[in-house]
Amino acid sequence: MKKYLLSIAIVIMAAVSAKAQFSLGAKAGINFSKINTDNVSESSVTGYQVGAFARFGSALYLQPELYLGSSGGKFDFDSNGSTVQTNGKVTFTTLNLPLLVGKGWGGDNLNVRVMAGPIFSYVLDKNQNFSDNVSGAYNDFGDYKKSTLGFQAGAGVDIGHITADFRYEGGLTKINDNFGQRQNLWALSVGFKFF
Repeated sequence: MKKYLLSIAIVIMAAVSAKAQFSLGAKAGINFSKINTDNVSESSVTGYQVGAFARFGSALYLQPELYLGSSGGKFDFDSNGSTVQTNGKVTFTTLNLPLLVGKGWGGDNLNVRVMAGPIFSYVLDKNQNFSDNVSGAYNDFGDYKKSTLGFQAGAGVDIGHITADFRYEGGLTKINDNFGQRQNLWALSVGFKFF
């Protein structure tokens, strides 16, 4: 994580020293996340995100962000092939650090953008609820990692100081090495650029 933060600091300092156009803002939004899992039926949960972003450049830009978010997934298990259905749910509170590179078209009053880049997520809190028969049959199902690496890609629009983004986030690393568990989500956020 230290190498990741150092790399971000170097890129930000380089952009500032090059006198790139600079914006700073706050954002908030909702997301719909799901944990893809082998041999288990999964469904999505609704979460939130709230934090800050900086943008260096205009037509071609670099956008680091730092935000608090919630995500997770729901699971339906078929216990040993029987008709008895059991289920579970897990939600994470995470600190997220994406570093996006983007391209914009337009001016200060109306700007359409596309962006993509890596995201580092660190789990601050985990809340999981699995029924007893799930815990007995799948001992290591809820053995989740504290940090993951993923990617984000999406599009956005700026209208004056208001900014809105729609993004997809996929997992590059598994959140649990067992059962092939990877998290993905769709996020919609709205923000305000202070300058």
